Amino acid sequence: MFLQEDFFKTISQAAAAQGVRAFVIGGYVRDLFLQRPCKDVDIVVEGSGIALAEELSRMWHTHLSVFKNFGTAMLRHNDIEFEFVGARKESYRSDSRKPIVEDGTLKEDQDRRDFTINALALSLCTADYGELIDPFGGIKDLDAGLLRTPLSPEITYSDDPLRMMRAVRFATQLNFTIVDESRQAIYSQRKRILGGVVSVERITEELNKIMACPQPSRGFFLLDELGLLELIFPALSKLKGVERHGKHQHKDNFWHTLQVLDNVAATSNNLWLRWAALLHDIAKPATKRYDATQGFTFHGHEFLGGKMVPKIFAQLRLPLNEKMKYVQKLVELHLRPIVLAQEEVTDSAVRRLLFDAGDDIDDLMLLCDADITSKNEEKVKQYLQNFALVRQKLKDIEAKDHIRNFQPPISGELIMQTYNLPPCRSVGQIKDTIKEAILNGDIANDYDEALALMQKTAAEMGLQGIIGE
Repeated sequence: MFLQEDFFKTISQAAAAQGVRAFVIGGYVRDLFLQRPCKDVDIVVEGSGIALAEELSRMWHTHLSVFKNFGTAMLRHNDIEFEFVGARKESYRSDSRKPIVEDGTLKEDQDRRDFTINALALSLCTADYGELIDPFGGIKDLDAGLLRTPLSPEITYSDDPLRMMRAVRFATQLNFTIVDESRQAIYSQRKRILGGVVSVERITEELNKIMACPQPSRGFFLLDELGLLELIFPALSKLKGVERHGKHQHKDNFWHTLQVLDNVAATSNNLWLRWAALLHDIAKPATKRYDATQGFTFHGHEFLGGKMVPKIFAQLRLPLNEKMKYVQKLVELHLRPIVLAQEEVTDSAVRRLLFDAGDDIDDLMLLCDADITSKNEEKVKQYLQNFALVRQKLKDIEAKDHIRNFQPPISGELIMQTYNLPPCRSVGQIKDTIKEAILNGDIANDYDEALALMQKTAAEMGLQGIIGE
């Protein structure tokens, strides 16, 4: 018997009282055997899943959400989310991944599952409570680390093309291998991912789950090998390849990008920092130039990359809010600490970096650490030592000048009031002069020093103060 929790006994008793057969199925069973934590339990019922959920909602005194269009119901109990559905069989039209659903048996429900490891079921019936029902050898595939479809992979992926993305995601999450016949079927059916059969939102949801894995590069390499990447994320696919010109060649920016992504993933669970890593060199194909003396250059790729971020986020239906702006900022700034690490670290340059990065400076430095992927150990060591110096400078300047997210001590309103000005260019020029002086270290981030500079600058511009002169 594999089910020890009391709540499964309660579900079993409620199902028996209603005269229906119920089973735990899918991810919870898979993760139970893999000894992975799981807070989502799917219950399939040969009968009405909604009716069983309604009874349990009354017994557990918990809120129930019913989705009649899908024939499902959800509730929470003991910090676990339960979803109840009636066993069903499905058929598909070629122009949609939405199935035609009919009532079915447990076996028919298992037939429609995406992978054998997700078709495992445990009985909640009184006669065989807790017994494993494994018609497709899912346990063997779990032990072997294989992803295999219960039915023909050509049918499985054609019926629901999102399963191709799920195959890559599970292979990445679990470090499993997609069997050869499935790989071939995904490649042959790959164009089914386009044309509106699968929504962009669902594709991106799977991408985010791949991004959240401990080694996300595995998923992107798989997407590339299976022919999916160029269809769903062409800008990333364009990073592939190495060009040679005489004695010059550049690195494979696709491999480099995925190494940076893995490096970030090893230090941070921040999904949007991982997106910044994935997109930090996204504009290199568009900025690549060859110079006979210097070799290949990618001048300005950080600025063009920043401009590309909103478009990519819009295409992938990612949020166009502060998360996008955060990624855009890190892409635009990712070379700044590297340049500082190559040169003498001046207080002025550090102030400007602190001002531009604001509260995201620590994440920016993590990205820069991750961006050092050279195989030359001495070179890596030198970069990291220089970054340590940059970090210390950042700490010292912040403690002394409080530059992070600073606003100049003199506001535009004070300038307008002092010189009887409407909003105009002169007000902006005075504010910029004060800001630049603080960032350059010419004056302290201090009201009195900033006021004195305001008065000096205004006098040079021929402005007459009406107060405080």
